[in-house]
Amino acid sequence: MNLKKYLVRALHRLQKGPGYTYKELLVWYCDNTNTHGPKRIIKEGPKKKLIWFFLTLLFASLVFWQWGILINTYLSYNVTSSLSIGFKTMKFPAVTICNANPFKYSEVKPLLKELDKLIEAALERILQPTPGNSSDNESLGLDLELWNQIPLVLIDEHDKDNPIILDIFETSQTAVGNETAMDSRANKKYKLAVKLCSHQGPENCTYRNFSSAAQAVTEWYILQSTSILSKVPLHERIRMGYQAEDMILACLYGAEPCNYKNFTQIYHPDHGNCYIFNWGMDEEALNSSNPGAEFGLKLILDISQQDYIPYLSSAAGARLMLHQQKSFPFLKDQGIYAMAGTETSIGVLVDELERMGYPYSDCTVNGSDVPVQNLYSQYNTSYSIQACLRSCFQNHMVEICGCGHYMFPLPQGVNYCNNEDNPGWAYCYSSLRSSIKQRQICIDSCKETCNDTQYKMTISMADWPSEASEDWIFHILSYERDMSTNVTLDRNGIIKLNIYFQEYNYRTISESAATTIVWLLSSLGGQFGFWMGGSVLCLIEFGEIIIDSLWITVINVISWCKGLKQRRARARYPDAPPTVSELVEAHTNLGFQHEAVGAVPRAQALPPEPGTPPPNYDSLRVQPLDTLGPDSDAD
Repeated sequence: MNLKKYLVRALHRLQKGPGYTYKELLVWYCDNTNTHGPKRIIKEGPKKKLIWFFLTLLFASLVFWQWGILINTYLSYNVTSSLSIGFKTMKFPAVTICNANPFKYSEVKPLLKELDKLIEAALERILQPTPGNSSDNESLGLDLELWNQIPLVLIDEHDKDNPIILDIFETSQTAVGNETAMDSRANKKYKLAVKLCSHQGPENCTYRNFSSAAQAVTEWYILQSTSILSKVPLHERIRMGYQAEDMILACLYGAEPCNYKNFTQIYHPDHGNCYIFNWGMDEEALNSSNPGAEFGLKLILDISQQDYIPYLSSAAGARLMLHQQKSFPFLKDQGIYAMAGTETSIGVLVDELERMGYPYSDCTVNGSDVPVQNLYSQYNTSYSIQACLRSCFQNHMVEICGCGHYMFPLPQGVNYCNNEDNPGWAYCYSSLRSSIKQRQICIDSCKETCNDTQYKMTISMADWPSEASEDWIFHILSYERDMSTNVTLDRNGIIKLNIYFQEYNYRTISESAATTIVWLLSSLGGQFGFWMGGSVLCLIEFGEIIIDSLWITVINVISWCKGLKQRRARARYPDAPPTVSELVEAHTNLGFQHEAVGAVPRAQALPPEPGTPPPNYDSLRVQPLDTLGPDSDAD
């Protein structure tokens, strides 16, 4: 069966009367649809027909405009936050405690001996800037090679275009731009800065300025000590830190006694040895039986303030942090200080955050979809955005500077930076840390966790022990620590902590979708019904007319292709090819014509004379019967 006829019959069976042209189909749709407006276009007079056409077009445009707004709102995936309050028995948080000083000065002093001599001599010159103090004798016995790796300089910025820069341990002074010499430092005020040079040489240097010399000295000492301590093996650094049995003097959880063995030791680059209670790595996390100070964790700590590193730790006390089980404690960002000689009470409230995942927010469940290698996974801890940001920075530093910073874990096969192996590491580190582009790359790469628990703390302090009770308390604690009858503890090194739940009410802040598919469908239907008086069935009718239009288009395309094929055939063969009977009849008629003019029979034909042109056979071409004249009849 002809394909076009089949499609036409199929269209007729489907439509049952709409027509076989676009105009007929459109008229049929307007006459039969349930949507208001199209019927009036074909049934009203010319003037009203134009009005109704304009109104229908206007309201249809409004519908599509509203639909676009609704769909765009849905695809924006907005969320709403809801707050709910619950009551339940909760797990006691993990508690990390560290000393504000990372190492015992008595243990680390041999390593920092030359560094301390340098900073003491530098401070003497800074505090007494007289011409007599600039003698070369003061530099004798100092490790100037260590100093020149990261020196401190004095900068006079009275002339912004030509600031005067003076190295503390040099007698010659250089003015940047014109190399102006300075005769004396007396009666002139300078800013202290750290000079950082790249591995390319002294011509590529930068200066980190500070508003206070105290800040500059601390920053310089941290950079220099970092280079020294980065070469010390980990087990030696742990040995030089504060041990749990010396730091944790007393422990009580609820009504159950505990001791330093109930704490898990980790090495933290900022604070040395840290100890975590209820971390949940080896044992099940502890539950709190009741809210209140009597059912929390009570600790007495000895921070041994007399053994602090003078130029490294300017703050004295304990650094502590409350966090979830199996998470790494980032005390530098989220920790708090507990002051020596006080009893610090910390009441805890719990906030649980529940974020919606993709596509509503770019959060992660466990960090597996974050394109940053988590260097803190070596601690077997859960993912956190702080771990991701620090891992990202360390990875960039390894890539750009060729070594890793001492304060972060190392990727495999990489060494920590130091002045001997990496002369320009401090310059590279400072440039990378102040780079906005680098920070933005890490922020864009890292993701928040979808579920998080935050501990809100209410902190109160009081002097402890009181003057009336300090004598017997210090005697007992000293005896229990080292079996000494003499008082070896004092108010400057003792801290008491009370950590407890204020109440069992917890807040859950959860996100929910602001727009759902049900909201979208109801809103789309409401707009369509309001402006056009339509429903879902009207949309089906519209879909039907589109299918019928496509069907008619297919039929037209097939007809056009067939017509094109026939036109090409006629162009190639202008005359219709003869049939067999026409060829036989033409041949017979041609033979009779030769006999009538006395033609020589074909078998008796003589060869042509030399020089005679070849015969013209075009005159013998067979022609159709209707083109032959009356003389061509066989009769």
